[in-house]
Amino acid sequence: MPETAISLLDAPRCHLGEGPSYDPATDTAWWVDILERRLFEAPLAGGAVRVHALPVMASAVAAVDADRQLLAAEDGLYLRGLADGQLTRFCPLEAEEAGTRSNDGRVHPSGALWISTMGRAAEPQRGAIYHVAGTRVTRLYGGLTIPNAICFAPDGATGYFADTDRGLLNRVALDPRTGLPTGEPATLYDHRGGEGGLDGATVDTEGRIWCARWGASCVDAYGPDGARLRTVRVPVSRPSCPTFAGPGLDRLLVTSAYEGMTPAERAADPEHGRTLLVDLGRLVDFDVRGLRAPAFRVSA
Repeated sequence: MPETAISLLDAPRCHLGEGPSYDPATDTAWWVDILERRLFEAPLAGGAVRVHALPVMASAVAAVDADRQLLAAEDGLYLRGLADGQLTRFCPLEAEEAGTRSNDGRVHPSGALWISTMGRAAEPQRGAIYHVAGTRVTRLYGGLTIPNAICFAPDGATGYFADTDRGLLNRVALDPRTGLPTGEPATLYDHRGGEGGLDGATVDTEGRIWCARWGASCVDAYGPDGARLRTVRVPVSRPSCPTFAGPGLDRLLVTSAYEGMTPAERAADPEHGRTLLVDLGRLVDFDVRGLRAPAFRVSA
């Protein structure tokens, strides 16, 4: 591995890093530490990483406009002012379920959000995936344990998701105008019996799916046909979610975690919980460019 292919951001370790996003207008990366209720703001061109304390456990970050961003949290979706950090709950999400929290999420090209929930102790079949258009919340899938890998094909006509507990990466046909399913999910890749678990994912301009593999120290690239094309090793054992970042959208920002690790496991994984920037051009033999993440539309 080229020595400069992977860099560690100068930010505190995350107990459970998740939900990264990138703002090209300001060259700034954002991500959260779910369990410690922290939001990170990192200017990639240089400068100190800012850590914002949150009053709720947030799991995903998305752009709204030049002044606001969206946080998915344990009891709903919040609008956050970029200038003052003020949070306003936009709409509830399982707010009456004290035993669940939000987990993985992505904005579809239509501007609608797919967001998952799960049991706080990862109780079997307590998780779900929702479609949110404005404040209209539609439950898409239930009976999941750890819903993850939510992402979309470049044209918005296909959605992907996984249940880390089941080990299956699914695909489903979508209406590109709304992000709502038009068919039933089918298995794209069967990871049952493989090392680690399918976690967060993102898609590049060619429709390849880049999925973090929790517990296996890598990010895998899958083709739209389900073939596993590449495995990129990373220096953390529990990578959790990637997103494309940098002015050329040619690097992967990858969050990680040390949730559930014993002292011996932390000692064996000295970079546990760190956030990485991966220069894919130095690690794969094909061009990779990410998609600019769409903004969440506050009106349906």
